[in-house]
Amino acid sequence: MWGVGTSAYQIEGAWNEGGKGPSIWDTMAHTLPMVDTGDVACDHYHRLEEDLDLLGEIGVDAYHFSIAWTRVLPEGTGEVNQTGLAFYDRLIDGLLDRDIEPWLTLYHWDLPQTLQDQGGWANRRSVDWFTEYASVMRDRLGDRVKNWITINEPWVIATLGHLEGLFAPGLNDWPTTLAAAHHLLMAHGSATAAIREKVSDANVGLSLDCRPAEPASESASDIAATRHFDGFRNRWYFDPVFGKGYPQDMVEAYQALGRLDPGLIRPGDEELIATPIDFCGLNYYTSVRIAAGEEEQDNPEGPVGINPPSGFTEMGWLVDPDAMERFLLRVHQEWSPKSIVVTENGASYSDGPVPDGGVHDRRRIKYLDAHIDAVRSARDRGVPVDGYFVWSFLDNLEWRAGYSQRFGLVWVDHPTQQRILKDSAYWYKDLIERYSSG
Repeated sequence: MWGVGTSAYQIEGAWNEGGKGPSIWDTMAHTLPMVDTGDVACDHYHRLEEDLDLLGEIGVDAYHFSIAWTRVLPEGTGEVNQTGLAFYDRLIDGLLDRDIEPWLTLYHWDLPQTLQDQGGWANRRSVDWFTEYASVMRDRLGDRVKNWITINEPWVIATLGHLEGLFAPGLNDWPTTLAAAHHLLMAHGSATAAIREKVSDANVGLSLDCRPAEPASESASDIAATRHFDGFRNRWYFDPVFGKGYPQDMVEAYQALGRLDPGLIRPGDEELIATPIDFCGLNYYTSVRIAAGEEEQDNPEGPVGINPPSGFTEMGWLVDPDAMERFLLRVHQEWSPKSIVVTENGASYSDGPVPDGGVHDRRRIKYLDAHIDAVRSARDRGVPVDGYFVWSFLDNLEWRAGYSQRFGLVWVDHPTQQRILKDSAYWYKDLIERYSSG
């Protein structure tokens, strides 16, 4: 299965139209000096039919998108906004009319501000808030949507939003970070059960981002730092989702540092988190090398900019498809999900239109080709990878980086909203056609 992905805040725009309430990203964008905001983004809300036609032109089997929680429940809970639901009705019906399978993500980082005002994900009640929201979406869309992703990238939500303060809600506190992470995973388990209550053929999972790491040297200190980084970045999320509970070495480390509230993890919580899933969504972009002192840094290796060193994307991320294959093998061997779907993989390159009218993004094609080869190799080695989504469909708002980072198969001129299929879109179309024809 071949697809492309987006998220609501990054493309929809119409931030306060049709009864939509404010999210934490709306608040951050309007409070801090941001490069760009999602007020208009790609104006997908008003250009839905045009974008659906582009998806059809690319020829994807599936489209991975997210719901804007506040478009459906402006206050986060309570009264449902029928205008918002109607937008997603049109989106899903338009996909099905074009033989494109909807893959619906419930949460891609845009918590209602009203709920943040009550503590957000650090509040244990967030599990109930999210389950109510999931139930609303299930009841409205479950007759047409089979594939459900509960939470996208809980590490990013917890760490970048609650520890590093880079993403909404912009906090900087370890206990709050671990509380948010725990409640996100609990909310995933609770929502998974709620969806299955009414959608008998539901295919439910979550998307975990990963960062494969290697020690910078063979020194004992670098090896230990890499083990800690893996616990901080990967195992804290993968282990409990797959029924292993939180990794004991990390529990002890966090307790020793006073970061983990002793009352946070209660009896039954880990069982809820380990609610069986139908697939593991995996988001992969890059790998890192870790030296002592970097145990809790995401450690980008190259400078961000339009002229990256060879082997890096414009996000400053190392291009390392071999690490993707190794991590897919690890997921299969260590956590054994029934199915793996690569729910995000892509690269930022700013190639734009040239005088012939085309967008010749050869670096993106090279990146995608190498990573798809890695997926193919993992499949040949027995890893049950059943789908692959390019990130992203459109040149969307790249959060705090604004429109300076372009991941799309489709060029978007944001002042005019003109869309142009890049060479990578045509390359991907050809690849899908080759696989479809056997």
